[in-house]
Amino acid sequence: MDDSPAQVSRLVDLVGYQDGAVVSRTVLKRPAGNVTLFAFDAGQELSEHTAPYDALVQVLDGEAEIAIAGRPHRVRAGDMIVMPANQPHAVRAPARFKMLLTMIRS
Repeated sequence: MDDSPAQVSRLVDLVGYQDGAVVSRTVLKRPAGNVTLFAFDAGQELSEHTAPYDALVQVLDGEAEIAIAGRPHRVRAGDMIVMPANQPHAVRAPARFKMLLTMIRS
């Protein structure tokens, strides 16, 4: 997004589901970090990986399983979870779900 005047948006509507896919949309990208929306179709996943920064996941719709350092966490609409820097994590969608990912670089 650009630096145009502020506007109100409904987060859950800014990214749509797509059959058999994970869809993402960058909402904000700055040197200090990014905010990205994701929509996962049922059965989709992000395989285990690490990131050098903390990341905050907020579930907007549906539910997901997020594994951090091998420990699974079930998160539902309205829940949030922090994925600590340098800890392996993975995201799996047993059913369709949407999340907002905020990554802070520090």
